[in-house]
Amino acid sequence: MARPITDDDREQVRTLHAQGKSRNEIARIIRRSPSTVSKIAAAFEPPLIFDRAGEVAVATEVRRADLAARRAQLAEQLHDDAERLRAQLWEPCTIGAFGGKDNVWTDTHLAKPTFGDQRQIIAATGTAIEKSLKLAPAAGSEGAEQVRSMLGALGDALTRAAGDDADDGGADGG
Repeated sequence: MARPITDDDREQVRTLHAQGKSRNEIARIIRRSPSTVSKIAAAFEPPLIFDRAGEVAVATEVRRADLAARRAQLAEQLHDDAERLRAQLWEPCTIGAFGGKDNVWTDTHLAKPTFGDQRQIIAATGTAIEKSLKLAPAAGSEGAEQVRSMLGALGDALTRAAGDDADDGGADGG
């Protein structure tokens, strides 16, 4: 059978609640179940409330800001990576491979990477920049899609207008 609720339990719940402790924390301290603490809190007039919505909202906002800061930092690091990768395009390099009947390692010093390697460096650079911009878009890029759409529509209209003029036989009517 469950232990009866005492006046001491009630006083501890009131005191710990006033200190800002959570329901589960109070339950651990007074060695009662969380449901018993809820029952004790509900019996007070006015009832003690363990509403943490405000705290949760603040914590969520703090977490969101932390993640935004981390994304900005990662975007900056990716941009740095892209710059380092791009610098490799024109730097001297050493390539090597195992080969020959004895499978011996040989290497060659080049003034710059081979075309295939340069193409891979460019691809990696482009990926780093693209991901950087997804994490932290460039200022003013939010409306870029709208501008592209508007310019495309304008171009289509001009093309249609130019086609209409050709059908009309020109400005002199014919």
